[in-house]
Amino acid sequence: VQLQASGGGLVQAGESLKLSCTASGRPFTLYSMAWFRQGPGKERDFVSAIEANGGGTYYADSMKGRFIISRDTAKNMVYLHMNSLKPEDTAVYYCAATKLGGELLLTSDRYYDYWGQGTLVTVSS
Repeated sequence: VQLQASGGGLVQAGESLKLSCTASGRPFTLYSMAWFRQGPGKERDFVSAIEANGGGTYYADSMKGRFIISRDTAKNMVYLHMNSLKPEDTAVYYCAATKLGGELLLTSDRYYDYWGQGTLVTVSS
C-alpha cells in the first residue's frame, strides 16, 4: 500500500492543524493505521493509531485529550486532528499501515510495513 501524508505547516502554539494520509494500492479496510513523529535529533515516536475496523484508537500519553485520529473508509484516508499544539510537537509526522491489531503492536513502529514520506509540523512559541 502506498501512503501519502499531507497537511503539515507552521503554526503558533495553541493553534490546531489537521494532517491527512491517503492510502492506495490495497484494500484500505485491511489495515490498521497510525501516526508517528520524529522531532529534531530525536527518535521516531508513536503518536496515535486506529484499528482496521475503526473500533479502537490509541494515543501516546502526551497527545491524549489534544489529538484525535480518525479514518474515512470511503475516501481511503486517515486523519490526525491536532489541537492545542505546543512547540515540542514540532516534528516530521509519518503515517504508517499494518495488517496487525491490538494496542501493544500498534504502538510500536517495528510492526508497520508501509510508511508515508512524512509531513513537517512546526509549532512556534
